Amino acid sequence: MATFSRADQSVLGRWWWTVDRWTLFCIAALIGFGYVLVLAASPAVAERIHQSRDVFIAKQVVFLALAGAVIVGVSLLSPRNIRRVALVGCVAAILLTALTLVHGVEIKGARRWIAIPGMSIQPSEFLKPCFAVVTAWLLTEGRRTRGFPGVILAFGVFGAILMLLKSQPDIGMLTVITAVFFAQLFVGGMNMAFVGVGALSMAGAAVGAFVMFPHVRSRVMRFLHPESGDHYQVDTALQAFGNGGLLGRGPGEGRVKDLLPDAHADFVFAVAGEEFGLLICLTILGVFAFIVLRGLLRLVQENDEFVILAAAGLVTGFGLQAFVNMASALHLIPTKGMTLPFISYGGSSALSVALGMGMLLALTRRRTHGDPS
Repeated sequence: MATFSRADQSVLGRWWWTVDRWTLFCIAALIGFGYVLVLAASPAVAERIHQSRDVFIAKQVVFLALAGAVIVGVSLLSPRNIRRVALVGCVAAILLTALTLVHGVEIKGARRWIAIPGMSIQPSEFLKPCFAVVTAWLLTEGRRTRGFPGVILAFGVFGAILMLLKSQPDIGMLTVITAVFFAQLFVGGMNMAFVGVGALSMAGAAVGAFVMFPHVRSRVMRFLHPESGDHYQVDTALQAFGNGGLLGRGPGEGRVKDLLPDAHADFVFAVAGEEFGLLICLTILGVFAFIVLRGLLRLVQENDEFVILAAAGLVTGFGLQAFVNMASALHLIPTKGMTLPFISYGGSSALSVALGMGMLLALTRRRTHGDPS
């Protein structure tokens, strides 16, 4: 691709010179880290559950290859087509998330997955990027078109998702989507009084989750009072970071993957810390931070309110998901089963994050007069 001339007017040629290549390179770096860390972590996990050593690696190679194709394919679209994809995706994800309550696979007391041959999908993962774009369109259209109840519809979509995720339950996903929505309302110029009400509402919802859901209460209490319950996974992860030191024990030399059932997924950051050390962990953190800040900085000179709100929601969801995963592994917040984008094992996660990053790249491409809106 780097050989494209600036005079090349093909679809890929125009895409290459208008897309944010720095963000694209950083996403490619995360996918590279994903291959390396799943290769390091998954064989031990597969053996422990009596599967072929290569089962997770083989699947993740396919997942990440598809994710790369999704990123490029979606980033070729115009903002109008991004809106269409997001609307169809949001409706489909809501319906499939509702289906999990009836025909979903129950794992650890939650119904979040639908089983298909060869894998399980988590439809709620696709709500994050699609919801961010749909609500951005509703909020923007509500201002542009007199009489269009954009804000009411946006809150209606959010309310429907809230009820579905509460019923599964998936409080972590609900927290991320809530943060995305309120970030968009804030960026969109919502009155500060309403911002305060929203913050109080989120605090009230957090208290409600603590009271209503035993697993939430257990995780919070174990975080606040380590002596009150089992801390095996977090303690093991922290030991892994300590064992890794600055430069790590070396590829394949880690022990955390032999001890943690989710070493290839929720605790893959601990594998990185033990085998590759603090410097690689800081590099991964820096790549995530760069993508988020780069995405926000690309909006400074943007005039299209829809693009600003949608991109702000997309980078908020992406950054918050990465923060929750890494902070959980480091015991900075109560543990929450959330994947590290492009690095943890998982098909639904990889493809949904790829969809969101493809949308972000499409919306932040440099456009000239006459380009499709």
